[in-house]
Amino acid sequence: MKHNKQKAFFLVLALLFTVPALFAVQELPPPSPQGPPGLLVDGGIVALLVAGLFYGVKKSFKKR
Repeated sequence: MKHNKQKAFFLVLALLFTVPALFAVQELPPPSPQGPPGLLVDGGIVALLVAGLFYGVKKSFKKR
């Protein structure tokens, strides 16, 4: 009889620890905030592209 009480006690004790832990693990972290939609490239790359375009146009007008 005492053995059954010990089993029941340990079963209840195990359930008290595992059930809240399972619910705590299932919570998903909040999604990270998304930035505003815009250009897919960095500002430095855009500056390099504009400078290269300006240089190319300037060179082509000097040849004429």
